[in-house]
Amino acid sequence: MSTYFHSVTLQPNLCCGCTNCLKRCPTEAIRVHEGKAHILRQRCIDCGECIRNCPHHAKKALSSTMEEIENYKIKVALPAPALFGQFNNLDNIDIVLSGLISIGFDYVFEVSRAAELVSDATRKLISQGKLNLPVISSACPAVVRLIKIRFPELCDNVMPLLAPMEVAARIARKEVKDKTGASDEDIGVFFITPCAAKYTEILSPSVGSKSACNGAIAISHIYPELTSAMEHLKVIEPLSNSGLIGVGWSISGGESAAMLGEKYLAADGIENVIRVLEELEDDHIHDVDFIELNACSGGCVGGVLNVENPYVAQARIQNLRKYLPISLNHLDEKDLPNMLLDGELKFDSSIFSLDTDINKAIEKMTKMEEILKGLPGLDCGSCGAPSCRAMAEDIVQNHAKETDCIFKLKAKIQKVYDQLKDTI
Repeated sequence: MSTYFHSVTLQPNLCCGCTNCLKRCPTEAIRVHEGKAHILRQRCIDCGECIRNCPHHAKKALSSTMEEIENYKIKVALPAPALFGQFNNLDNIDIVLSGLISIGFDYVFEVSRAAELVSDATRKLISQGKLNLPVISSACPAVVRLIKIRFPELCDNVMPLLAPMEVAARIARKEVKDKTGASDEDIGVFFITPCAAKYTEILSPSVGSKSACNGAIAISHIYPELTSAMEHLKVIEPLSNSGLIGVGWSISGGESAAMLGEKYLAADGIENVIRVLEELEDDHIHDVDFIELNACSGGCVGGVLNVENPYVAQARIQNLRKYLPISLNHLDEKDLPNMLLDGELKFDSSIFSLDTDINKAIEKMTKMEEILKGLPGLDCGSCGAPSCRAMAEDIVQNHAKETDCIFKLKAKIQKVYDQLKDTI
């Protein structure tokens, strides 16, 4: 079985076994046993819903630290456009970029620059008529992993383009090497991330074997130091080189708007994303060429590693865009092949396999269906599984027993009571 890395982790000492996370997980990747939640790593997509909905803060997301950048001679920051929505009254992106230089980075490359190139490449690929329509954006790693796990039939509809983060990392790394003559080992490229899934994508890519990024630093971690640096800047360097199209990628609908007239659909929030994918899988969506899906409500500004309310951040981004040109980055046709995914998005059948032996798997499936018929079908979560079907699966895999269901336990207790009463 594959090795799975995940940014989202559990802190057992804070977990109260309340099942809030279990009910909101879109891939049924959480179980509650012996009063504590457990994450099924092979099913987790690092969407951050458990972090968002845990009232006890028992879930957290791993990310890189500022100390890690000291391991490299040349330090490069890749700020996500969502970062610009975290600051009040910001009317000049150069203030943020200069602040990043002030806190220890040597170079800054806006991910919004790469987003404009990806938008350009998307329009070109759709116009060539070689894609399975409607094509689904590959920008949100949580959505890509969701499709890989729950909607494998739609893998061929995912845009075969690298996400802006990866495009930015590759371009930035090349520019720094050309400018300084430094080796890859001397250059540390760090994404300033609003979400947990990006850190996972760097260390364990859905497609391909290696990321051009060395790590991802959470916006929430860098925010206090960056804010202080921005307030004490002596010189604001002219570093920004992106327009409203690139910065607009940080909010829901921003990527779709960059299609410039193509027929598109945009949805945000993991539950809405799932509804769209279900409709698409059932062939109920027509007259759409492009689908933008964001796991977080509001888009990237809704990521769990941000500090600002997503709707406030969205309003700030909208205001900031008024001061920007439409786009400052355009794709050269010869560079398009370098932006394509390094491999194919494929379903990992081992994730839901009941057994490696096909005959034993069939036996377990038959037993699982029999067990399921005897369960109440309420999907209440009291047993520690998100649904009765998941409970039946856990039983055949010896991860649970039927009396973990409170209704089955009640029936068993009642039966024992009746027998004792008759005996007495």
